[in-house]
Amino acid sequence: MFSFEEFINLPLIWAAIIAIAVYIYIILDGFDLGVGIIFPFAPSEECRRKMLNSIAPFWDGNETWLVLGGGGMFVAFPLAYSIIFPAFYIPLIVMLISLVFRGVAFEFHYKASAKRRFIWDYAFHFGSLMAAFAQGVMLGAFVQGIPMIGRDFVGTAFSWASPFSMMTGVAVVMGYALLGSSWLVMKTDSVTQKWARKVTKYAVLYVIVFMFAVSMWVPFLNQEIYAKWFAWPSFGYLVIIPVLAITISIMLIRSIINEREYQPFLLTVLLFSVSYLGLAVSMFPWMVPHTIPYWEAAGTPETQSLMLVGVVVVLPVILAYTAFNYYVFKGKTNSDDIY
Repeated sequence: MFSFEEFINLPLIWAAIIAIAVYIYIILDGFDLGVGIIFPFAPSEECRRKMLNSIAPFWDGNETWLVLGGGGMFVAFPLAYSIIFPAFYIPLIVMLISLVFRGVAFEFHYKASAKRRFIWDYAFHFGSLMAAFAQGVMLGAFVQGIPMIGRDFVGTAFSWASPFSMMTGVAVVMGYALLGSSWLVMKTDSVTQKWARKVTKYAVLYVIVFMFAVSMWVPFLNQEIYAKWFAWPSFGYLVIIPVLAITISIMLIRSIINEREYQPFLLTVLLFSVSYLGLAVSMFPWMVPHTIPYWEAAGTPETQSLMLVGVVVVLPVILAYTAFNYYVFKGKTNSDDIY
């Protein structure tokens, strides 16, 4: 009699679920973190109120995907979880504390007096900024690799800190700023939209520079990654990814110059998607780069099967209410109090 796991590759399915959850988190929470990053530079209090209102219905729901990604790794890949999380304790703690500050600032901004509102405005800004930077640092450290002997993490509390991870930290901040400013171009009008267009013009240039720098650096971090991108025949079909990135970048710049409303945000999402695909190709099949592949890091088939049933039921519900939320709050936002 055949078992369930003989028919489907459970570790691969769970690796895909976690990768998709992280991708959705990057896009959805990325734009509201981006709004927080550029928040204090808005030209007026009315503009800042519009910025907050544009993300108020979405920001807390966007973080659902972060929980799904982290919780999924704990359940499906306990070995990888036990290695990766201790390696990133400091940036993880910084990220979580920053997200708490951002959430608290959201509530208090609407309740604080005009005299003290600036405190919560800067809490919102620095919470968003540090959360984005911490995520970028962890991404860079993950791609670079985790110091290990056998199946044990042997690095220090600061092994994640390197020139490459610091660069990816700044790169993610710039990327989220582009997502946030292009979101505001789509969701606001008048003075706020005009200011957001200016921010988008600067942000897209920084993002393109950092994308080029990361693309040139990553293949030289590991011999296997280098061979995957530059050896034949893999080069023949992987070259489509940088070609797509260049094409989308040109289209994005043109949409910004032509002052489109929806295209800049949609093309930014598309550019993030292609970049994420490139990193996924570089990292596959490692769950702990460049030591443990996903099938070795997997938990027991019984655990993965049971949790997969829950995901199959819950995931469509999450997707449905998320889509409904974005549908209900579509269109332009205003500066009225909504809390």
